[in-house]
Amino acid sequence: MAAENVCKRYGDLRALDCVSLTVGQGDFFGLLGPNGAGKTTLIGVLGGLVKADSGGAFIMGSDVRADALAARRKVGIVTQELLYDPFFTVREALDFQSKYYGLGNNGEWIDTLLERLHLGEKANTNTRNLSGGMKRRLMVAQALVHRPPVIVLDEPTAGVDINLRLSLWGFIRELNKQGHTIILTTHYLEEAEALCRTLALMRGGKIIALDKTKNLLRGCVQVRLLAEGSLPSDLPPHRKNESGRMIFNTLDYGDIEPLLASLRGAGARVIEMEVAPPDLEDAFLRIVGDGQ
Repeated sequence: MAAENVCKRYGDLRALDCVSLTVGQGDFFGLLGPNGAGKTTLIGVLGGLVKADSGGAFIMGSDVRADALAARRKVGIVTQELLYDPFFTVREALDFQSKYYGLGNNGEWIDTLLERLHLGEKANTNTRNLSGGMKRRLMVAQALVHRPPVIVLDEPTAGVDINLRLSLWGFIRELNKQGHTIILTTHYLEEAEALCRTLALMRGGKIIALDKTKNLLRGCVQVRLLAEGSLPSDLPPHRKNESGRMIFNTLDYGDIEPLLASLRGAGARVIEMEVAPPDLEDAFLRIVGDGQ
């Protein structure tokens, strides 16, 4: 899955500013950024739902514009918006979606989706009568009904209960282990940290960081300490929280001893210290900022 110099404007707004991106086959890839960063627009371009002003987008080698039918067969997209046909039952909706892709005998896989996404009890319920969480589950099932090798999840667990989150991620992890490529956007950074092997961080329509998750977490070790006495004049940049503790973001655990040595050399005494492990929220704020 790839984007090559993709640009998209909405009036004066540059939603995508010549974005290039390649997602490796079989990867679990996270696309993160503040609201308005361009994530959903980029996904729309890659899925053939949004027409780029310039540049190209490809799904496993198929051009999403020149070879749209082949590209769409290779990808399943769960959008942020709840989209469903109010005239079908859950099973009818999945059967119709299957036939849209030319799959006339897909009942066994539909049964699997109903079971794994906990929709079995609602199989014969009209979609208009589903709760918001159940409609979200149906959207996931519809995106997976043709077993696409590339699965795009745009905020799939926004506003849904913990049961859906746990069951969905268990199922998606299995599909990823089977070789499916997963692309996820989420504001739940703990989800991205736990699931994604690779992350791209966006801001203002651009990708400003792209690396393995473990590499992006480097430089995010946080040291919180309370000291009394004279402080060294060359103390590294830090901030204080409401309790007066100094908070340092270090590049590595090995930076902690030089920090303590500097404090001891100045005559300061450390009263209390806490070392927090690398955290994606810290990395996100360090790289992207607050999105303002």
